[in-house]
Amino acid sequence: MKITYTGRQVELTPGQVRKIEVQFAKLSKLLDGKEQQEAHVTLSLERGRHTAEVTAQYHDHPLVGVASGADLFASLNAAMKKLETQAIKVKGKWRESKRGAGAKVAVLTPAPAVAEDQGDGSRQVFRVHHTLGRKPMTVDEAVIEMDGSRDYLVYRDANTGGLSVLLRRRDGHFDLVES
Repeated sequence: MKITYTGRQVELTPGQVRKIEVQFAKLSKLLDGKEQQEAHVTLSLERGRHTAEVTAQYHDHPLVGVASGADLFASLNAAMKKLETQAIKVKGKWRESKRGAGAKVAVLTPAPAVAEDQGDGSRQVFRVHHTLGRKPMTVDEAVIEMDGSRDYLVYRDANTGGLSVLLRRRDGHFDLVES
C-alpha cells in the first residue's frame, strides 16, 4: 500500500512511520491486497490536540477515518479503527450484492425425465441454476447453515470462488472438500 503523509506542525520520525506502516499492512490485507492501494494520512497539531485523518479508496468508495485526542498515536489508532470498520462494511456490501446485470432469483425448472422412468411419471429430474441469486459463503457461514438436519452442504467459497463440500462426520466434526 502506498502511503502519503502530510504533517501540519507535526514531524514524524522513521520509527513512527514504521509503526504506521504496520497498521496499514493490516488494512491492506483487508482491502484485497491484490491491487495497488493508496492512502493519505494527514496529521495536525492545534492547541495541544492531535488530529489524524486517514483517507483510502476501495472500489470507488472513499473511506475516511478522522479522530482527535491528546496523543498522536491514540488519535491515529482511533482513525484507523474507524477506517477498518468502514472497509469491513463496504466489503460486505460488495460481496453480498448481486453481481452482474442479469442476476435473478434461483428458479427450479423441470428437465426431461430419465428415459426408463418416463412411462410411470413417478420420478422427475429438476435442474437448479446454481449461479443465479446465490451468494458465496465462508466456512463459518456454511457450518451455521448446517443446522443439524443436514449431513452435507455444497456451496461456493467466498475466498476462492470455487465449489466446496462440507460433510458432517459421525463423531460430530466436519470434513471440508475444496475444488
